[in-house]
Amino acid sequence: MYSTPHPVRRAVLRLIIAATATASLSGMPAVAQSAKPVRLILPISAGSGVDTIARAAGPALGKALGQPVVIENLPGAGGITGAAAVVKAAPDGTTLGLVSNNHVINPSVFKSMPFDAIKDVTPISVIGATPLVLVVSPKVLAKNVKELVALMKAKPDAYNLASSGNGTIIHLAGEMFLSEAGVKAHHVPYKGTGPMITDLLGGQVDLGVVALNAALPYLKSGQLRAIGLCGDARSPAAPDIPTIAEQGLPRYNVEGWFALIGPAGMKPADVKRVHDAFAIAFTSPEVIDAMKRQATTVKPGTPEEAAKYFRAEADRYAGLVKKANVSLE
Repeated sequence: MYSTPHPVRRAVLRLIIAATATASLSGMPAVAQSAKPVRLILPISAGSGVDTIARAAGPALGKALGQPVVIENLPGAGGITGAAAVVKAAPDGTTLGLVSNNHVINPSVFKSMPFDAIKDVTPISVIGATPLVLVVSPKVLAKNVKELVALMKAKPDAYNLASSGNGTIIHLAGEMFLSEAGVKAHHVPYKGTGPMITDLLGGQVDLGVVALNAALPYLKSGQLRAIGLCGDARSPAAPDIPTIAEQGLPRYNVEGWFALIGPAGMKPADVKRVHDAFAIAFTSPEVIDAMKRQATTVKPGTPEEAAKYFRAEADRYAGLVKKANVSLE
């Protein structure tokens, strides 16, 4: 004889049916719809460009994964602190990290590392890139690469190069320019981009590489002058700024990027599930809009492409670090 289910059993039954239906509609297995949250570690401070993008992507990520996403900032030691937390986690897809160029630069910069930046992680996707721009203070009377190089060659000891810190991508992008242009400058490292820009504005330092989104307000106001974009193509956010490559230094090409990693040993099925969810989330309209506001482009690649890119970038930066004679404890 039919009997009415107990209210608690009815509630549980409804949850099971809903979870199964969601999994079916999303094309993902029901097991992926675990209530266990995904911990997304950012080895940078809150409020940065990548932090803003990640938080904008949070709701779309949760929907695509079928799990809540908790974003956690763990800055320190040039990104090593946050990456170490990812490396130590269980490789089940519930702890992930968004890392930048620094992840593959650090092994060449620091004398010792608590993990192997290549072997101890699972590269999942290089998600996006932020254009960098070489700028000068208003007191430097150069409007393009040719004029800047001419000034620096005429007075080899007169100019200084600002950076956000020794061994950072900002520092190495500047060193790459000096190398490609055949000029010299005194390196002045700062503790972060903020104080670096402040002294560029005040004329205490002459030139430096800055993320385009951070530089744009000062370029528009005339407080800083753009010499050229550092990547291989112009940016839709500033189409009038030519690249350094198109101004006579064709081998010069560097950009800020951020990529998704997990601990080493993730199962291929988990890698695919996480990769596909992030690809969906980061191509959603709200996330693309957030990235445009940061002058950032989205281009989620495959795990295989990410692994190859990590190795190539690590090799490239190792050469730059050696040439710049950078070494940290």
